[in-house]
Amino acid sequence: MIPVISAISAAILILFTLLSFLAPSPVDTDHRPYKRFKSSFIAGADGAIGEPVLRVPADGGTSDRDLWSSRNYWLFHGCSNASKKFQKAEAVTEPNRYLLIVTSGGLNQQRTGITDAVDASNFSEIFDVDRFISYLSEDVKIIKQLPRKGGKGGKPLTPYTMRVPRKCSERCYQNRVLPVLLKRHAVQLTKFDYRLSNRLETDHQKLRCRVNYHALKFTAPILSMGEKLVHRMRMRSTHYITLHLRFEPDMLAFSGCYYGGGKKEMKELGSIRRRWKTLHRNNPDKARRQGRCPLTPEEVGLMLRALGYGSDVHIYVASGEVYGGEETLAPLKALFPNYHSKESIATKEELESFSSFSSRMAALDFIVCDESDVFVTNNNGNMAKILAGRRRYFGHKPTIRPNAKKLFRLFPNKNNMTWEEFASRVRTRQRGFTGEPNEVRPGRGEFHENPSACICEDSEAKIKKDFGPRKYGKDDIGIKRDVIDDPDVDDEPEWSDMDDDEDQNGHLEKGLFDGTGLDYEAMNPEDPELEEILSD
Repeated sequence: MIPVISAISAAILILFTLLSFLAPSPVDTDHRPYKRFKSSFIAGADGAIGEPVLRVPADGGTSDRDLWSSRNYWLFHGCSNASKKFQKAEAVTEPNRYLLIVTSGGLNQQRTGITDAVDASNFSEIFDVDRFISYLSEDVKIIKQLPRKGGKGGKPLTPYTMRVPRKCSERCYQNRVLPVLLKRHAVQLTKFDYRLSNRLETDHQKLRCRVNYHALKFTAPILSMGEKLVHRMRMRSTHYITLHLRFEPDMLAFSGCYYGGGKKEMKELGSIRRRWKTLHRNNPDKARRQGRCPLTPEEVGLMLRALGYGSDVHIYVASGEVYGGEETLAPLKALFPNYHSKESIATKEELESFSSFSSRMAALDFIVCDESDVFVTNNNGNMAKILAGRRRYFGHKPTIRPNAKKLFRLFPNKNNMTWEEFASRVRTRQRGFTGEPNEVRPGRGEFHENPSACICEDSEAKIKKDFGPRKYGKDDIGIKRDVIDDPDVDDEPEWSDMDDDEDQNGHLEKGLFDGTGLDYEAMNPEDPELEEILSD
């Protein structure tokens, strides 16, 4: 019996050995649906060996549109001049009334505060204050400092400090601030970012545009260095793309999203997130489904290639420290080898006077992004909104924002389809997210992003266009209708109505874009470090 038992045992052992080789590897639930920062495509390859990968052609493929300009941009222009009924500053300025504004956060959060308040603030190291005051002299009387009581020898006038709700309407200011101003003579409003309603009468909206697009200019040193960076990008290529990546560890920690890094990622980002007690615990899967997670660098690169931008395109990336470092950036650089940043096209000596000041460094990126042929934003922060609005105002230069809510299902399954199918689906989902004229109805969305009150249409040019030859398959603004291949793809972005004048409880509406949106404004964070991080 012993030989028989030995033989059976050996057979069983061999069987288990074979099963161990043939059985699939156990699923690591910590890593679905993404493999952390590992490229799952072949850039410019002719074929794939082994497990399925997405084969990405080297060129941009065919496109039914001009990649470097918006359709019918020539029909629209910025228009922010005051109407005849808008009273001059000298007629409305009352003596012995002074309003001070305190802005907070980084460069672009401060910029929204200045634009909405029309105030010189105190950052002459970033903006040309003298130009600001002189340009707006007919609209608002602006002074650099408060007068003294009783003349030069008196004590400085001390302002009364208060704060208004977020998205405060004109009636709100008249009811809350004016009585205090009449009594105290000098009032200082703190935390003045997004403290002004979007629903203002047209002349006041146009005043905001005069402030933002004409009065606010960077100081000469910032402008000079920014122009050098733009010139160096132009020397490399006729056209270039800028990408505001926003994939820093603190931003990812705040978003509460998950990118397949397992316990290590959860521990690293979790420790950062715990620094801010005001942040609640997020459901990463729900956040991605709702389009609230920034795309990975690889996903941004694949989206751009699918839209028609080839591997020869030069791309300038505005970003701080990227989570995962070079490993994270490698797929993007493989898709776009002509990868640049201010640190790569300028010397340390040239950046020395800026590098110790985050707002000045952000200002340099702002200039390069503003001047680019195509601007790509990977978040819904202040810099993205302000640049998108500027680009609409100054000629509707293309501004691409990922439709993250619709793309999130596509990327995990990209290796199960051909490149042609993948690219077609990306283009379908990105319809309405490229900054085209009339892409969003007037009055919808946040004013800094969609300054519709300050954009006019050339009626004569439109008449000539409308009476010209019609092209089959295009709508009134010239956008070719692609075939909808997915039931969850809509024709128009889902922009929520921003502010309700009757609701002044300080909360922003959620879901500003049907795209990447972090909704950090709704949380009203009080932590100065958090404000600095999230302001751009």
